[in-house]
Amino acid sequence: MASFERSGKMVRILAICLMLLPIHTLPLLAAEKTATPSEVTQVAPEKKETVEKKESVVKRLIGVASYYAKRFQGRKTTSGVRYHPDKMTAAHQSLPLGTKVRVTNLANNKEVTVVVNDRCRKKSVPFIDLSRAAAKKLGFFGAGKANVSIHVLKDDES
Repeated sequence: MASFERSGKMVRILAICLMLLPIHTLPLLAAEKTATPSEVTQVAPEKKETVEKKESVVKRLIGVASYYAKRFQGRKTTSGVRYHPDKMTAAHQSLPLGTKVRVTNLANNKEVTVVVNDRCRKKSVPFIDLSRAAAKKLGFFGAGKANVSIHVLKDDES
């Protein structure tokens, strides 16, 4: 066990470090230039143009697909519905819940349309978790993973 003298030094060192830490980590503030009234110029009002809202470009991602394990059967998904392996559902890290996507297996060109109703872990590559039924239709049920193309469908597409 440390002596009182030794622990007192440690407390002082720790206190000094804690006091200096905020000072040391403060960002350097640049000198802000304040505008004087003589420097302020009047800008002529421009015509307001109506900006047409462009529809988003159809998203097509190339990534990796896997399927849910058996243990997730009956558990609630992020959307609140219970996972059932026979339904055509999927989990994606960033697509909005309720989005329909067409997933194509790049190895055999089989396609399936699924609804995103859950979230999966964040990965650096596009990644989707499919239900077991969707994995069977795409033909990678035994393999575990497959390279796929993920195509976001518009509302009028099926």
